Amino acid sequence: MTGLVGGTFNPPHYGHLALAHAAKERFDLDDLAILVAVHPGHKEVQLDADTRLRLAQAAFPDYDVELDPYERTVDMLEAGRWRDPVFIVGADAFSEFLTWKEPDAVLELARLGVATRPGYPRERLEPVLQRLARPERVEFFEIEPVPISSRDIRDHVARSEPIDGLVPPAVAELIQSLGLYRHRPGYTSAQPERI
Repeated sequence: MTGLVGGTFNPPHYGHLALAHAAKERFDLDDLAILVAVHPGHKEVQLDADTRLRLAQAAFPDYDVELDPYERTVDMLEAGRWRDPVFIVGADAFSEFLTWKEPDAVLELARLGVATRPGYPRERLEPVLQRLARPERVEFFEIEPVPISSRDIRDHVARSEPIDGLVPPAVAELIQSLGLYRHRPGYTSAQPERI
C-alpha cells in the first residue's frame, strides 16, 4: 500500500516529516510518495518547482520524492500509477475538501487519511463527512501538533533568524547555499498554512 503526501514544500519542515512518519505507521504503508506540486491550484508559490523538489528530496531522503504536474488532486490520481493509495492530508485541508475538484471522485480513486491534532474540533469535520458519497473511505488518525509553518520559516530566513529545529539540517543547508527566502519584495504576511 502506498501513501501519498502532496504539498508545495516551500520549504518542507519537521511538521511535514511528522505527518509522513505518523501516516506510515498508522496505515502500515509499504511506500510513501512525496508529491511536490508544480502548479498548486490553491496557493501562489514564488519558488520554482525544481528548487522545491530539491528541498523536499533533502527533507525526505528515505522516500520517493517527485514532481506532481497536476493542479488538482483528482487529475493526479486519475493519471497515477498507484493502486488503492492513501492520500494523506491534515484536518484543516479536509475541512475544505468539499471545495476540491470532484471530491467524490477523489475518494473513488484513493482513500483519505486525515491527520487531526488532539482537541481538534470534530464539528469542523463532520459536516464534510456527511456530504460525501463514500465517507467510509475517510480515516482519521491523531498526531501530536508540530507548531511550525512554512511561512514562519520563510519569515525567519528573511529576517536572518536561525531556523535550527524547524527544518532538517540538510534543508537548512540548501536554503543557505541557494540564498532562498532572503528578500521578498512586496511580501505581506497572511494566515500561516499549519500542519
